[in-house]
Amino acid sequence: MSGSLLVFGLSVFPNIKNANFLKNKEHEKTGYNHLPNKENKTMNTVLHKADTRGDANHGWLHSKHTFSFANYHNPERMNFGVLRVLNDDKVSESMGFGTHPHKDMEIVSIPLEGDLKHKDNMGNETIIKSGDIQVMSAGTGVMHSEYNNSPDKAVKFLQIWVFPNKNSVTPRYDQITLDVTDRQNKMQQILSPNSEDTGVWIHQDAWFNMTSLENGKVLTYTLKDSEKNGVYVFVLKGDVTINNQSLNTRDGFGVWDTNNLNIKADSNTELLLMEVPMN
Repeated sequence: MSGSLLVFGLSVFPNIKNANFLKNKEHEKTGYNHLPNKENKTMNTVLHKADTRGDANHGWLHSKHTFSFANYHNPERMNFGVLRVLNDDKVSESMGFGTHPHKDMEIVSIPLEGDLKHKDNMGNETIIKSGDIQVMSAGTGVMHSEYNNSPDKAVKFLQIWVFPNKNSVTPRYDQITLDVTDRQNKMQQILSPNSEDTGVWIHQDAWFNMTSLENGKVLTYTLKDSEKNGVYVFVLKGDVTINNQSLNTRDGFGVWDTNNLNIKADSNTELLLMEVPMN
């Protein structure tokens, strides 16, 4: 997870000092740091097509940035509520991020292909792979590194940062393995604010779910807190229609001021849904 670091001479530090992202009234008018989605009749949505994301290709690392990160800066794409970073990373064989710090951020990693080796100053040294979910509460500060554990295969994973609802907490690490068959044609919760719930937990009133839908399947997602939260959907694979908006592989779609998301798979589809506070 690239934060304030130098990796083989490459600076990939995202400029997040000015994180007062929801107090600007002009931003509120355009939908929480985004221009209105003119393709959808519902104005309380944002649409990020896959080919409009920031593209950072450093050779050993190819990363697609949904929100501003490192050298990619777009004032219209700073965050979706407290969802600050959504990076779609591909790391070459035996390469990776050297030891670097994080502070006051909830950091979630979702491996998609290959094996990622993690090591931190809390004493954790693990391998995460597809089907696993990893979380770190950086809190007062952590140091860690991540490397592709394979000498002959790239690793692909999502790197997600969420602003916490409390700062200066004691740093913590967790990692679980999920049964991916439990998301077939239904929602599988992978993250929540509660340690006793299914999945990992973070210091934020957020809920993440994943689902794998067969072509033609219909599903409804009901928000946990429709008054405060919105949902950002990231299409991992396939074609889907959500609240009358057509989406394709690696598209992102944010919705707020709604109780439900109506989802219809237009092909075999895999989705990540992230419900987060908008304020």
